[in-house]
Amino acid sequence: MTLPQTENGLRDNDIKPRVSEWEVIQETGTKLKPMYGPGYTGLKNLGNSCYLSSVMQAIFSIPEFQRAYVGNLPRIFDYSPLDPTQDFNTQMTKLGHGLLSGQYSKPPVKSELIEQVMKEDHKPQQNGISPRMFKAFVSKSHPEFSSNRQQDAQEFFLHLVNLVERNRIGSENPSDVFRFLVEERIQCCQSRKVRYTERVDYLMQLPVAMEAATNKDELIAYELTRREAEANRRPLPELVRAKIPFSACLQAFSEPENVDDFWSSALQAKSAGVKTSRFASFPEYLVVQIKKFTFGLDWVPKKFDVSIDMPDLLDINHLRARGLQPGEEELPDISPPIVIPDDSKDRLMNQLIDPSDVDESSVMQLAEMGFPLEACRKAVYFTGNMGAEVAFNWIIVHMEEPDFAEPLTIPGYGGAASAGASVFGATGLDNQPPEEIVSIITSMGFHRNQAIQALRATNSNLERALDWIFSHPEFEEDSDFVIEMENNANANIISEAKPEGPRVKDGSGMYELFAFISHMGTSTMSGHYVCHIKKEGRWVIYNDHKVCASERPPKDLGYMYFYHRIPS
Repeated sequence: MTLPQTENGLRDNDIKPRVSEWEVIQETGTKLKPMYGPGYTGLKNLGNSCYLSSVMQAIFSIPEFQRAYVGNLPRIFDYSPLDPTQDFNTQMTKLGHGLLSGQYSKPPVKSELIEQVMKEDHKPQQNGISPRMFKAFVSKSHPEFSSNRQQDAQEFFLHLVNLVERNRIGSENPSDVFRFLVEERIQCCQSRKVRYTERVDYLMQLPVAMEAATNKDELIAYELTRREAEANRRPLPELVRAKIPFSACLQAFSEPENVDDFWSSALQAKSAGVKTSRFASFPEYLVVQIKKFTFGLDWVPKKFDVSIDMPDLLDINHLRARGLQPGEEELPDISPPIVIPDDSKDRLMNQLIDPSDVDESSVMQLAEMGFPLEACRKAVYFTGNMGAEVAFNWIIVHMEEPDFAEPLTIPGYGGAASAGASVFGATGLDNQPPEEIVSIITSMGFHRNQAIQALRATNSNLERALDWIFSHPEFEEDSDFVIEMENNANANIISEAKPEGPRVKDGSGMYELFAFISHMGTSTMSGHYVCHIKKEGRWVIYNDHKVCASERPPKDLGYMYFYHRIPS
């Protein structure tokens, strides 16, 4: 009778080992000390919004994001549009300030503590801030994130990175810290010839090497006992979780994989092919996703409930790409033949239209959404003037292609199509914005060089150009830009500048863990997310509005891990 009770009501001698991932990840049964002050502010759960809260806590623990948004708060707020609820940078800055300022994470005063004791509530209450306006903006027009259903934190992370990319503040782009290049080597198994390509990525996806579990005998015994208990309707046995070495997952990532429907340009036919992936560059911050979610044989989503010994220090220098090796022969650069069914040929020919007949109203409707003008023109053309909605779907499918924003080029129409070149909003061959739009902006009192710079940066979209001017006051008296622009105007007509490749911050492949996001539940469509972040030398758990010092951070049960580069 004198034994003290724990938080969950069990007496000390009744406490059982924590096995359920809900208990382990949320550190149930341990006395967690609330944390207050700058960087220790929680986020209220708006109804299955924990995936957003966990990602944003991790994002705003990164100095580059803190500087880009909270560090530029006066300028971003001063030059925000008339409706700041529809401005990404304003909403990011507002949320970042709420999390980092400490104004919304203060310890209760003495009078509040007395009131809590009188109510027999000995836990200090943490309110957190509500991300309602931020969630409404970042999830608008997205069929999943705009709902109140649970979502995948990894998908939201990539969605957020895309928004940061599209709404960069001047030349500063904090998402550069995540970007890296992946070298993919594909080899034809018959000819032994190879092809090397590069692509951009923002996270490393590690497969779960279930076959490498170190406790297979325990797993087999548990499964037999569980099935017997279910058949006889007895209590289920204590959970046995598969223990997977991290080295096995890393090995599975680096192993070759088969390429489905591989067409060998050396054989001019389909053949067997294998692909290996390596890092062409290492990012400043490496995000590692454990691929825990999959589909069963019945196509029902399921989750691997596994324990992986994730390292605090990670060395992936051995995964550095090496490029074409001596003795390797490249596959010929020949595209596979396009096979068009006979019944589709006539329909396809009927859909091809003269570039001069592109529906400009649909083009401008898409351009107002923020897409490059030439990409909008191509979308409308290749969808046969079927309307903005159909063209929008084309844009979503093709927006990652390197020539996405290049001018429309149609064989047989003399190269680059000049459809609508004189239409309001189009740019000339020398990248000079249309003079009529420049005149509109200068008539509002802005300098001509400001108007040209803004229109160039926004593909001659008038509305976006005005927003650009307000968010870039430093260009107001930039006379050097005018001189440079005038000196290079004729040169731009003659020679087209090479497009810049993706900006990466390459360096060593040595990393240290500083945050991880964990998921509880059977699939991404249900459950709960929490985040653990290492701050000031100790781990802190962010569980919605509750922020506490972590006693036993469950690093082996995480879903997304955040590493930062350390000098090798």
